[in-house]
Amino acid sequence: MKAVVWHGKHDVRVDEVPDPRIEEPTDAVVRITSTAICGSDLHLYSKLWPAMREGDIVGHEPMGIVEEVGRDVTHIRPGDRVVVPFNIACGSCFQCKADMHSQCETTQNKSVRKGASLFGYTHLYGAVPGGQAEFLRVPQAHFGPIKVPEGPPDTRFLYLSDVLPTSWQAVAYADVHPGGSVTVFGLGPIGQMCARIARHFGAERVVGIDQVPERLAMAQRHGVETVDFSTVDDITDALWAMTDGRGFDSVVDAVGMEAAGSLADSVLQAVKLQPDKLVALHNAMGVVRRGGTLSISGVYGGVFPAFPLGDIFDKQITIRMGQANVRRWVDDILPLLTDEDPLGVGDLTTHEVPLAEAPEYYKLFQEKRDGCIKVVLKP
Repeated sequence: MKAVVWHGKHDVRVDEVPDPRIEEPTDAVVRITSTAICGSDLHLYSKLWPAMREGDIVGHEPMGIVEEVGRDVTHIRPGDRVVVPFNIACGSCFQCKADMHSQCETTQNKSVRKGASLFGYTHLYGAVPGGQAEFLRVPQAHFGPIKVPEGPPDTRFLYLSDVLPTSWQAVAYADVHPGGSVTVFGLGPIGQMCARIARHFGAERVVGIDQVPERLAMAQRHGVETVDFSTVDDITDALWAMTDGRGFDSVVDAVGMEAAGSLADSVLQAVKLQPDKLVALHNAMGVVRRGGTLSISGVYGGVFPAFPLGDIFDKQITIRMGQANVRRWVDDILPLLTDEDPLGVGDLTTHEVPLAEAPEYYKLFQEKRDGCIKVVLKP
């Protein structure tokens, strides 16, 4: 089969690789019909390469048709249309019973002190072949795959694999409530859906922060106030002014370590007064009101210095974060994936291309060219 294979930093290729097969009674093999490039995949592309090995198959946002199942898989069968969550969970361990599927003790990578295994996401998370491929072996398929209706286009359901549950959890963790105020840092795919879900939760004011014109315009189409951080001297001051100095009830960092900052940020980084790529996180912590809640859905890796613990203590901020527990949120989200499309899922994909064009679109997405916000690959 053909699959997107990592060969080095900034080097992914579509290669011919062996077809997957059933290896355990709890496995399934799925023929992939749609699979997306995630912003987290860009970390593998440019930053997390030390945790990758040449030949790794990437991708963790797949859906398709079940081809074969192991003898212990009974809730799906060949011919079913399924979405595959990005985290691999057993559904029955201590953590799974607590709806912490991203910490599943059956697939947990204890030797490196990491959580549940993930599809296509480094040797720290199990080195499991990913879903940007024509076929995918799905471990723990007795629990993981989500059966979805036949008929509607893939993109209505594809984002159940990651984008929608990640965004839903981020908003839930931010304690967004009716009448509240919310700021979302970063208007990539996760930030876009966080802003829309915050409005769905009843937030009175939702402000999205970015500098890419197409991202700002997309958010505005869904009733989100926007601020282009490249046009203000200090984004923290600008956001405080918007709330008469109180700050926002809830703040979501949907950026992570792909953050870009102002010229002043670059100078501070150069003289080691501000850690590289913590710009969005510092700003997010700065604009949450006293007693408010910060939710971090952007990916960070490693140990970072200069964490403003004193300020967090002084402001009594609640911070929640972590990989999405996909199956926990599916029952809340699936009923909203209707023709009426209350979350605007139909307005997220900007590019839908053949799998063979993946290398070109990794580069396009990384460079934020051609209005690229979300890429769907079609094997």
